[in-house]
Amino acid sequence: MSCSTVCQAVVSCMSIPNSTSRSTAVFSNTQKLDGALVFRSSVSYNRVNGFSSCRCSATTSVPPGEDVFSVVTSSTTSEVDYLGESTKGDLNLNFGIDGNALQGPVEEVAKMEAQEAEKLLQHLGIPVPYNARHSPRGIFCSRTLNLRSISAIGYDMDYTLMHYNVMAWEGRAYDYCMENLRNVGFPVDGLAFDPDLVIRGLVIDKEKGNLVKADRFGYIKRAMHGTRMLSTREVSEIYGRELVDLRKESKWEFLNTLFSVSEAVAYMQLVDRLDKGVIGPDLCPNEYKGLYKAVGKALFRAHVEGQLKSEIMSKPELFVEPDPELPLALLDQKEAGKRLLLITNSDYHYTDKMMQHSFNRYLPNDMNWRDLFEMVIVSARKPEFFQMAHPMYEVVTGEGLMRPCFKARPGGLYSGGSAQMIESSLNVHGDEILYVGDHIYTDVSQSKVHLRWRTALICRELEEEYNALIHSQEERATLIDLINKKEVLGDLFNQLRLALQRRTEGRPAQTLAATHMEDNELTESMQKLLVVMQRLDQKIGPMLDEDGELFNKRWGYLSRAGLWDKSHLMRQIEKYADIYTSRVSNFLHYTPFMYFRAQEQNLAHDSYTFDHLRREEN
Repeated sequence: MSCSTVCQAVVSCMSIPNSTSRSTAVFSNTQKLDGALVFRSSVSYNRVNGFSSCRCSATTSVPPGEDVFSVVTSSTTSEVDYLGESTKGDLNLNFGIDGNALQGPVEEVAKMEAQEAEKLLQHLGIPVPYNARHSPRGIFCSRTLNLRSISAIGYDMDYTLMHYNVMAWEGRAYDYCMENLRNVGFPVDGLAFDPDLVIRGLVIDKEKGNLVKADRFGYIKRAMHGTRMLSTREVSEIYGRELVDLRKESKWEFLNTLFSVSEAVAYMQLVDRLDKGVIGPDLCPNEYKGLYKAVGKALFRAHVEGQLKSEIMSKPELFVEPDPELPLALLDQKEAGKRLLLITNSDYHYTDKMMQHSFNRYLPNDMNWRDLFEMVIVSARKPEFFQMAHPMYEVVTGEGLMRPCFKARPGGLYSGGSAQMIESSLNVHGDEILYVGDHIYTDVSQSKVHLRWRTALICRELEEEYNALIHSQEERATLIDLINKKEVLGDLFNQLRLALQRRTEGRPAQTLAATHMEDNELTESMQKLLVVMQRLDQKIGPMLDEDGELFNKRWGYLSRAGLWDKSHLMRQIEKYADIYTSRVSNFLHYTPFMYFRAQEQNLAHDSYTFDHLRREEN
């Protein structure tokens, strides 16, 4: 390679028009072939007022066709960074940096280079990851994840690679469910689908006919019997001694995904009719638990008999919300060397039809959706797919004909099988694989628990919740201010109460000044404080009930149970999903090499230590 070629390559990579900054970088390269040194060069690059120049000197000639900058993947021996995260997927460029160009303490050099990097990103019009993270379309990190160390990315399809219009999709599922119930004698006339009745992350109590919202510890904060919200007192009386334990599958049913919406709406509406006595014991021999079983069976028939999916396949534009950015996000990942997998429980015909509709029109150069994926698994039977081995069949014709298969190969289309077969075929294992899905149990927790795959959860409702939180900032600030004021008043009331208690027992109060307070002054102060606190309660109570109404009037925010605590759903997400976001196309706002770093997790005593430091400074 000639000197001019080297210079041209460097200038083309680093030239920045219309820039007034000045910076210098010096690169050197040493390359060996069969152990022999064949080339050494240094390139000095200058950027002054938008013009680029470079000086290149070669000390040894290089054979024709050999590149100066050699890009290679890292060795099979995985290295780790300061957080212990694997750097196996990093690109190692075979050139070093001239020490004379980066002299000085690393802190100062890093500060200068970071400032230059921010300027360059701004000049190129590329948003920094920080800005992308602080938006409804951000990707949020529970456990640090280095995408560079990920070799393969698997995707679920329904509500992951394609998002359905909930009112249309779940509304039709509800209609088919009700029709099946009507056919076996259930009184369902007059009922209509109400998607606002439930949200993801709630839990059905199949024994009591209730729908509940629990906090991260399992304590129930809100509950609904049938379609009637229960009061705080009723919730306390029913569940004061009981926690939600999802391991008790005979009692609790967790609404993991948007597919649960139609089932939960139908069940809660029919609980009302069961309470009114219009549903006889012959239809529900075990009352609420029997009713849940009947609703689940009716909805299962709607899916198995294929009526619903046939309707969707005939008019996918009525049910699927298009996302032109999504195929491009996957294309970036594929071109970055990630091996993409599609693993779905849907059958071949439905998968092919829906993926064609959602992907083909947005892909460049007449690409087909199949071109994106190294391997496609349909009828996967998740979660068993992650737990055990099932027979695997290769789909060999466009009509879906299959033949038995004992070993998967890259580029294949298969039905059934297991996750272990994928790992063996691609020679990737454990934390080299990222799996992306919308179902906490079927997709995320099982691939994490059984295989130690890295995981990403898709939760479309995050966008609506994020915006609701932004628009409710003033109300929440006012509420918190009132609570803080009541806390101060309560502290004084409690101290005066203790002083009165000691005085009654003939002992001195906590301080000399409190001991010398007049009796009437002490009691009047307490009475006044008590009245103010009671009035504050009357103000704070309704505000707490209304908090989250911008997201859902009955249940509040998806991720919160109360003003400060996390919901049971959020606890599940943090436990099993390394990252979570509203849609797969959000990856387009980052890069396939992104390092997602988990934020500091505040502890209960952290705020006190920070307050102590501030007081010392003042």
